[in-house]
Amino acid sequence: MSRGFALVDAHQHFWDPTRNHHPWLCDEPPIAFRYGDYSALRRPYLPPHYRADAAPFEVSHSVYIETEWDPTDADGEMRYVDTLRREHGLPSVAIAQAWLDDDAAAAQLERHAVHPFVRGVRHKPRANASPADSAPGGMALAAWRAGYALLAPLNLHFELQTPWWHLHEAAQLAREFEATPIVLNHTGLPADRSAEGLAAWRRAMALLAPCPNVSVKISGLGQRGQPWTVDANREIVLTTIELFGAARCMFASNFPVDGLCGSFTSIFSGFDEITRSFSAGERRALFRDNALRLYRITEGAQT
Repeated sequence: MSRGFALVDAHQHFWDPTRNHHPWLCDEPPIAFRYGDYSALRRPYLPPHYRADAAPFEVSHSVYIETEWDPTDADGEMRYVDTLRREHGLPSVAIAQAWLDDDAAAAQLERHAVHPFVRGVRHKPRANASPADSAPGGMALAAWRAGYALLAPLNLHFELQTPWWHLHEAAQLAREFEATPIVLNHTGLPADRSAEGLAAWRRAMALLAPCPNVSVKISGLGQRGQPWTVDANREIVLTTIELFGAARCMFASNFPVDGLCGSFTSIFSGFDEITRSFSAGERRALFRDNALRLYRITEGAQT
C-alpha cells in the first residue's frame, strides 16, 4: 500500500481466555456466531500476535473494543487494558463494556470515565432476529435510553453494533441526543449480500447518514465460509463512503475476529484497492485521521 502515513486501526481486540473469563470464548457449548466456527479464536491474542498479523503494515495506534468480558467484572477488563498499554504500548485508547439498562449503569459509567484512555462504551442493544420482525429493539426501551443519556455528561461516546434493520431507531436516538457521538460498528452488518438484501441495507444506512453525530467503521465485512475479497466488498465500502462522506468513515481490522475470513494484509490491501481513485486527503482521513480525531488520540503520544 503506497502512502506516507501509518494506519490507525479503529477496531481491534486483545484477550487471554486462559487468564480472564470471556463467556463466549470460555464456556460450552459455543454460541452461534455469524462467521460460523470460531474455535480458532479461543486462545490468547495479545499485542505481539497483532503486530505479527499487521506486518508489513505500520500501525501507529489502535482502538481496543470491549470483548464481551465477564459482564459482572467490566472494571476488570479496563484494568487489564491498562496493563497491556503499559507493557506493550497498545492499545492506544479503549471502548469499555457497560449495560446501559442496568440499575448500576450510572456508577459503572463513572468508573469507566475515570480512566484517561477510555473514550466510550459499547452495549449491543437487544435486536430482532430478522428484518421481518418489526418490534422495537433495545434502543427504544426507556431504561436503556436513561443510561444512554448519561454518556455525554461524562464525555463518553457510544459504539453501536446492531443489524441494519434497527438503524431507524439509531437515527432517532442520534437526533434526540445530539451531543452524544455514535460510531456505528461493522458497517451496519450487511450480512445478506443478495441484491434485495443490499438494497434494504442501503436504505437503512441512508436513514442514519444525515445525522452529523454519527460515524461509521468500515469493518466486519467477512462472510461465513468465504474469503474476504475486493469484489465481495467493493459496493459496500463505496456505498458507505458515498452516504456518510470520507470525513465520517474509517477503516478497521476487527482482528482477530476477521482473521477467520481473511488476513490483515488482504483486508487492508482491499481497502487500499477500493479507494485508489480517492484523493490523498480522503485516503489519509479514512485510514488514519478520522480515527485520531474521533477517538481523541494524540499523535506521537500514548494518551
